[in-house]
Amino acid sequence: MCAQKNIYEYDAKKLIASELPNYYPDFKYHNKLVIIDCETDLEKAISENPWINTEKVVVKPDQLFGKRGKANLLLLDASCDEMKDFCYSNLDRVCEIGNVRGALKRLLVEPFIPHEKEYYVSITNERDGDVIHFSFEGGIFVEENWDKVIHIPVPIGIDINSFDLGSKMPDLGESKGVLIPFIKGLYQVFVDQDFAFLEINPFAITQDNKVVPLDVKARLDDTAMFLHADTWGNPNNPIDFPAGFGQVMSEKEAYIRELDEKTGASLKLKILNPVGRVWTMVAGGGASVIYTDTIVDLGLGEELGNYGEYSGNPSREYTEIYAQTIIDLITETPDPAGRSKYLIIGGGIANFTDVKATFTGIVSAIKNSVEKLKEAKVKIYVRRGGPNEKQGLELMKQVGEETGVPIEVYDRYTHMTRVVDLIKQAEEAGGA
Repeated sequence: MCAQKNIYEYDAKKLIASELPNYYPDFKYHNKLVIIDCETDLEKAISENPWINTEKVVVKPDQLFGKRGKANLLLLDASCDEMKDFCYSNLDRVCEIGNVRGALKRLLVEPFIPHEKEYYVSITNERDGDVIHFSFEGGIFVEENWDKVIHIPVPIGIDINSFDLGSKMPDLGESKGVLIPFIKGLYQVFVDQDFAFLEINPFAITQDNKVVPLDVKARLDDTAMFLHADTWGNPNNPIDFPAGFGQVMSEKEAYIRELDEKTGASLKLKILNPVGRVWTMVAGGGASVIYTDTIVDLGLGEELGNYGEYSGNPSREYTEIYAQTIIDLITETPDPAGRSKYLIIGGGIANFTDVKATFTGIVSAIKNSVEKLKEAKVKIYVRRGGPNEKQGLELMKQVGEETGVPIEVYDRYTHMTRVVDLIKQAEEAGGA
C-alpha cells in the first residue's frame, strides 16, 4: 500500500492526455479544459478559448467531491451564456455536500460530448496486486449497480500486454477492439505514473471509435513525486495536491506539505486541536494510527493536538524542521490553567530509518526551543527502536539532562504505547 493523495480532475485528465498515447496511440484527447475560479476574468478566458463560444460545454466543480449531478452542480449541453450564468451563480457559494460545508471555488469547463452509452473503468492498488474494475453501466448510478461491475485482479509485475484481459471481460461485442487496448494502455499509465487509484466514470466511445473520459477521479502515490518531475512537475502544468472540500490548511500544515513534496520521505501533519495538551511526533504511518487510537482509548482524545507522521528515513535537516514545527505548535499557547503538556516522540522498531540521524535533528529543535518548552510546561516521552537506536536514545537523554527539559526515554523493550499510559498516570496525579 502507498501514500495516497487526491488530485484535481483537471490534472488527472491532463496527465492521462499526456501519457496514454504512449501506450494507446489511438487515444486522441481534445485537451480543451479550462479552470474558472473566483479570480478568473471570464471574458478573457472565453477569448483565449474560443471553443467555449462555438461549442456546447459542460461545467462542474473540480474540488475533490463526487455526485455533482445528484447535487445539481453539473451543467450539461450548455451555451456560452449559460456557462457564464452558472459560474456567476455558483462561484464562492457555500453549499453542503454530504455532511461537509464549503465554498465552491473552482469550476471546470470542457466540451459537451454527445454519446449514447456510458462505460465505467477503475484501477485500484491492493496489497496483493492491482485490480481492474469494468462495467457497461457507467454514470451516476454505478454504485447502485455494483453487482454488474467485473473485477479483474492483475498480478504484481505482470506485463499487461501479454495479459489475457479479453478472456476475463464480458462480451464486448464490436467495442472489443477499442476497449481492450484502451484499458491496457490506461493500466500502463496507472503503473508508470504511480497512481494509487484511478476511476473514469463515465467514459464514452464516439461514433468514430474514439474514447473520451468524461469524469475522472484519481489519487497518486505522492512519495513518488521526485520520480516524475517531467510529468507531475511540468512547469506549464504542475500537479497540485489540494485539501479536501471544506478543508482549509493552516500555515503550518501547508508548510509541512510543501516539505513533503520535496522529499522521497514522508512528512504529514494535521492539526486537530491547536490548544490540545497531547501532541505526537511519530515515525511511521502505522505507528501514528496506533498511538492515536491509544490516546483516544485512554480518554485523552479531546486533548490530542495533531495527527501526523514522519517516515521513509527523512534527512536530519528535514526531521529538524518537522520537529521544530511540532514544538512551535505545542508551545504556542501554554495551558491557561498551568497544566503540563505532553509530546510523544514515538515509533515502532524501524527497519532502515536511522534513529540516531533523525534524533539528531529532533535534538537540535529541542535545543533551539528550551525556554518556550519550559514555559509551556512540556514533558517529552520518547520510545523508539531501530538502526543506531542506542546512540539516538542516548542523545535524547543527554539533551534532557543538559537543558532541564523533562524527557523520559524508552527503548524497544518497552511496549510502544506504554508512554501514553504514563501520560494518563501523570494526568491522574495532577498533570502539573
